[in-house]
Amino acid sequence: MYQREFDQRLAKGLPKAVLFFGDNDYMIDHYIEHYKTQLQAKEEALSLYFDEWDFQQAKSYLSQTSLFGGTNLLIVKHDKKIPKKELDALITLANKSSDNYFLYGYTGSAKDARSMQSSFSDKNGGVWVRFFEPNLRDAIPILQQKAQRIGLDIDHYALQHLLQLLNNNLALCTNELDKLAILGTKVTSKDIDRLVYSTAPLATEQLLIELFHKKPITETITKLLELGEDEASILRATQYFVNQIFLFHAYIKLHGHVDSAAILGYKLPKQIEEQKAQLALRVKSAALLKIFEHLLESEIAMKEAPATQREVLLYSILIKIQQYL
Repeated sequence: MYQREFDQRLAKGLPKAVLFFGDNDYMIDHYIEHYKTQLQAKEEALSLYFDEWDFQQAKSYLSQTSLFGGTNLLIVKHDKKIPKKELDALITLANKSSDNYFLYGYTGSAKDARSMQSSFSDKNGGVWVRFFEPNLRDAIPILQQKAQRIGLDIDHYALQHLLQLLNNNLALCTNELDKLAILGTKVTSKDIDRLVYSTAPLATEQLLIELFHKKPITETITKLLELGEDEASILRATQYFVNQIFLFHAYIKLHGHVDSAAILGYKLPKQIEEQKAQLALRVKSAALLKIFEHLLESEIAMKEAPATQREVLLYSILIKIQQYL
């Protein structure tokens, strides 16, 4: 089901076991906090996030009798799928006692989440909820409610500017609202430009990952340009990214494994290291050579192009790279 249906379901009572997934981490965390508040289980809840995941610990927690008549609220957040047998066991335990609840915030791909939906069927005493990236129309009211709760005076246009600056990331926006509230005055778009750091570098990284996965990139490029990035800086970021992929590609070929500390001189988070290694393995050496030559020619073309033609040129440069991949 989707968010609106889930809200209607919540009005009738809290489902015993819920799978949350999709492109909106903020709403996943929002509903987890809603459960904690409604069940008064902020202290008693067991949270197992990512590498903390342990099936036996989760099972034991839901199997025990709650102390002093409290609630056993199990919260799992992970980007990897829990095996079906383990999921089914936890859902059964959640439905076995009126004191038990199980929330699973899955942060992996929606495609992988679909294979777990059957475990969270009505028949099994569970529900699944898919979230989508919020558009401006959906996001503005959420931020307005947040601003009202914390007593922050900020108008619709400033909130819209904040969303654009932070690439429509609700979690980052709400954190920034908490910081802006410290000012104690009405917050304008100029205050946001002065005090809030743009997420454009993160968005650029996402663009290049999408580029190498041969996904549509037009919308992401448009967002980056709206965030204030210029065509030349995106091209430079592309050159840097391709160089990293080449270094990963060469190291893996020579040594048979990946080690970002040896490749880059500093250790990347495991998830990012694995992501770049996978991208490097997807590309052939000949394709990388063609991409390097293309980027060198493109740099000269970008410098010589009139400002009015650079945006179109950028699109053509990146689309050509996808043709080489």
